[in-house]
Amino acid sequence: MDEYATGRTAREFAEIYDRHIDRVYRMCFILLRNTADADDAVQSVFLKLFKHDKAFREPEHEKAWLIVTTKNTCKDMLKSWWRSRRVDLDVLPEKTYWDRHDEGQRDVLERLLRLPEKYRTVLYLYYVEDYSVREIAQLLDRKESTLQTQLAKGRERLRAEWGGKTIDGTPDQGTIGIAEAKRGS
Repeated sequence: MDEYATGRTAREFAEIYDRHIDRVYRMCFILLRNTADADDAVQSVFLKLFKHDKAFREPEHEKAWLIVTTKNTCKDMLKSWWRSRRVDLDVLPEKTYWDRHDEGQRDVLERLLRLPEKYRTVLYLYYVEDYSVREIAQLLDRKESTLQTQLAKGRERLRAEWGGKTIDGTPDQGTIGIAEAKRGS
C-alpha cells in the first residue's frame, strides 16, 4: 500500500479521513440512496484521496476536493453497467445511517431524497454543508443563476410537500425545514 503513498503519512491521512468521513458518507447516501452503494463510494473516494499526489492549499481546498470527487464518484456509479442491470432491492427494509437521527431529520431526508438529483444536491450543499451559492457553483461547475433557480424550485417542491408548513407544523416563512432539522442534531 505504501507504493501509492504520496508524501502524506498514515496519520495525516487518518486525520483527513476523520474530519470528512461523515460529510462524504452523507453526500454519497444522498446521491446513491442506499447504504451499500454509499459504503462502496466512500471507500473509492478515500482510495482516490490516498493516491492523490498533490498537497491541499488550505482546509477549504481539501473539503472542496473531497466533495467534487464524491460527486463524480457517485455519478460514475450511477452510470455504471452494473447499476443499470441489477434488480432493485429497495422493497427490503434497510437500517440506515439516518435511523440514528430524530424523526424530523428522517422526514426531511425522505422528502429530500424524493427530489430530482439537481435539486437534492444543491439543497444538501446549501443547507447541510453551509456552502454559499457561489461556492456551490464552483464545486458543481454551474452558473450561480442556475443554482439560485434550482434552490428556489427545490424549496417550492419541499414546501408543497409539507403543505406550506415547516416540519414542526408552523406556517412556512420561506425556509424549508432542513435548517430546523439540522439544528436539532
